[in-house]
Amino acid sequence: MNDTATLPPLPDRLSIDPSSPFHNRDVFQHDIGIRFNDKDRTDVEEYCLSEGWIKVAAGKTLDRKGRPMLIKLKGKVEAFYK
Repeated sequence: MNDTATLPPLPDRLSIDPSSPFHNRDVFQHDIGIRFNDKDRTDVEEYCLSEGWIKVAAGKTLDRKGRPMLIKLKGKVEAFYK
């Protein structure tokens, strides 16, 4: 497994969109897992630990810029390194 001493700390809020102010390139150098309501999720686009929500794509719908439309789901969020 990975050595946790060399891994950067996971931020409270993280987004996979490079144009987002919550995108952190250093964190994405490692595999990240998201557990939402005690189930592992692989389709999370953005999360916030302190507010307890994740954003996931709403089907195959796209916005006018060609990015997926996102919906916010509220619940218990945990982020971890795999």
